[in-house]
Amino acid sequence: MIYFDNSATTKADPEVVSTYDTVSQQVWGNPSSLHQFGEQAFNLLEQSRKQIADLLGASQSEILFTSGGTEGDNWVVKGTAIEKRQFGKHLITTAVEHPAIHNSMEQLKQLGYDVTYLPVDKHGRISVDDLKAAIRPTTILVSVMAVNNEIGTIQPLKEVAEVLKNYPKIHYHIDAVQGIGKGIQDLIMNDRVDFVTFSGHKFHAPRGIGFIYARRGRKIAPLMTGGGQERNLRSGTENLPAIAAMAKALRLLLTDEDQKVALERQIKQRIFDHVKQFPLVTTFSETGADFAPHILCFAIQGVRGETIVHAFEEHDIYISTTSACSSKKHVASSTLTAMHIPENLSTSAIRISLDDHNTLAEADQFNQVFDQLYDKFKVLSA
Repeated sequence: MIYFDNSATTKADPEVVSTYDTVSQQVWGNPSSLHQFGEQAFNLLEQSRKQIADLLGASQSEILFTSGGTEGDNWVVKGTAIEKRQFGKHLITTAVEHPAIHNSMEQLKQLGYDVTYLPVDKHGRISVDDLKAAIRPTTILVSVMAVNNEIGTIQPLKEVAEVLKNYPKIHYHIDAVQGIGKGIQDLIMNDRVDFVTFSGHKFHAPRGIGFIYARRGRKIAPLMTGGGQERNLRSGTENLPAIAAMAKALRLLLTDEDQKVALERQIKQRIFDHVKQFPLVTTFSETGADFAPHILCFAIQGVRGETIVHAFEEHDIYISTTSACSSKKHVASSTLTAMHIPENLSTSAIRISLDDHNTLAEADQFNQVFDQLYDKFKVLSA
């Protein structure tokens, strides 16, 4: 079996599962309890927080735990809107964001907020000049994803940061769900960013756990109120086994990161070089430094994406149609639509997404199967 759908979710690492199991069995107290079991749990919670902070070059108090990327994105967008509404109701994002951002923005529009969606070029990348032109005196948030989850475009995060240095009161948020462990941490954790979203199950941690980086001194309103956990910002009993497991997963992810990224780039390049030779293939991802090492998106003209996915599945190769969040809805890729790709081509798009567990041998096997299937695809296309 070859698993090339790591942008949808990754397999939990055995060491991470072991940590989760050990904490579940041995450190099962509530971190808010006063007795020794509670104190033991609290100490582990803070050790995990510190480990994550140290790995990212942040302070321990700047790490806040969530249930994952969707909650983190919702929290930063809506929490900023609530916290800063007296200063303005204008928010800026891009036309290619994950639905967790896009739909949060749309919900705020219904509540009287104004949203600017920055257009993208043929590579899915925003223009910094468009950002400069969009900023108003009432702008309170700029939210830009680090890596596009459908085609792998890396947005100009540092250039955005340079612009926003002239607007210190605007919150700058980066959705780094697809960007962590991909060799761009210096872009993500730049010296102007205020909030960053992360999701554990994208880097071999359990599902249902994530965190945000929230720069000290920046304020957002809580969305989850209750017992006052996470400094009264995100109430709810902490999922300690998953938090400890996520801290372990992040440490493993960032160990030998350069070698892992180089391998992912080699695998992507080998598949890219092979499939682009075929007349019916249109590639949307590139292999240069402006694209993430692990995402390759292309279409076979005239063949629907789900048909391609199931054809490879019969050979035990698992890929996806662009975003996993919309794959079962049979809709065109929102990113490709924003890039003005015709619908009859965008509905043919498929995504290969890698991680450091994949191999060059798997790339070769994919290419061999692609050759076998291509004649069938030609018939369907005709």
